[in-house]
Amino acid sequence: MVRVGIVIGSETDRAMIEPALTVLQDMGVDYELSIISGHRNPARAREYGMEAADRGIEVIIAAAGGAAHLPGILASWTTLPVIGVPLPATDLKGLDALLSIVQMPGGVPVACVGIGKSGAKNAALIAVQIVGAKHEEIRLTYCKYKLEMGEGLV
Repeated sequence: MVRVGIVIGSETDRAMIEPALTVLQDMGVDYELSIISGHRNPARAREYGMEAADRGIEVIIAAAGGAAHLPGILASWTTLPVIGVPLPATDLKGLDALLSIVQMPGGVPVACVGIGKSGAKNAALIAVQIVGAKHEEIRLTYCKYKLEMGEGLV
């Protein structure tokens, strides 16, 4: 069952979100990757946000660069937690995206991680923690990861 939805605005963002995919695979957490532009196809973004929970998704990771509207658009159409990953897509190297994501208006929360690939990895780890709060096997897998990290094995 898909538990984490990952949404990127274009195929060119795939390389930046790859660390999140790796973390989720390594932790045994099912996910789906969707390419949905909040600007070019806002109706599809709305549909995705509104239907995600009904499909079993428990948390959404949304990556975007520049004005970084995608995480906020999705958050406006769902009650699920949304984690925004700012991408270094412009000359500002992701700072514009970071500020856009963390400055969401009150009432439309989006969690935000660091810029780029390390942010994508952390977004996936937060998603694992969220899903693990409900699913014991995932929580135990995350606990094992933390122990191994402390021992220098990861």
